[in-house]
Amino acid sequence: MRLTRVHVEGPLTGESQQIIRGAAVNHISRVLRLRVGDNLTLFDGRGGEHEARIDEFRKDTVLVTVADHRPVEREAPVPITLTQGISRGERMDWVVQKATELGVARIVPVITERCVVRLDAKQSEAKLRHWRAITIAACEQCGRNRVPELEPVAKFYDYLRIAKAAGAMHRRLLLSPTGQHRIRDLNGTVDAVSVLIGPEGGLTEVEHDSAIAAGFTAVRLGPRVLRTETAAVAALTAIQQQLGDL
Repeated sequence: MRLTRVHVEGPLTGESQQIIRGAAVNHISRVLRLRVGDNLTLFDGRGGEHEARIDEFRKDTVLVTVADHRPVEREAPVPITLTQGISRGERMDWVVQKATELGVARIVPVITERCVVRLDAKQSEAKLRHWRAITIAACEQCGRNRVPELEPVAKFYDYLRIAKAAGAMHRRLLLSPTGQHRIRDLNGTVDAVSVLIGPEGGLTEVEHDSAIAAGFTAVRLGPRVLRTETAAVAALTAIQQQLGDL
């Protein structure tokens, strides 16, 4: 059965009539093609969800009756941060979408030396809005009720300075073809995981060594060199399996 899930900027309250505005209206009327009297599930990203019934379509808005809050969560047991070297166009979009589906709590896009994409402040803001829309659509599709945090585009070394201060229980992983460890070899209790992945051309030797100095452990994903977008999905899948989410 098709999931009729819609994210609204909210906040949502139970047992009330609410007006839905913005992008969600187009999603309800043109994508899902719902009609008056149809039921749908609404979530505002703060956790949990609400069943709702469509009462009326108005110009650029939809009036719905919202039922009680249901504390349904589908989040991973350990929060994961994906730090991704920005790749071109659809590759980055695909990573953001699949990372959301795989349950990451936070996405940090970073500019590295070999990034083909270069963004000024205005372009960065536009990209963030675009990626935010992708995370929302992915949550609607996969059943998550919390939208991953999407951090502003960061410069690589600025990010490392922040990551270096993470606590001892925060495991930091660097995907590297020369890594001496596998994800399955990393045992022990952790309260958070960060995984750092370079762009299409990978990280430079200096960037690689700087990440190690900042507390990252170099891990490899088998004997083959994967594309950056493939590496992200493979790494997140292996990490979630290790942590008991899959």
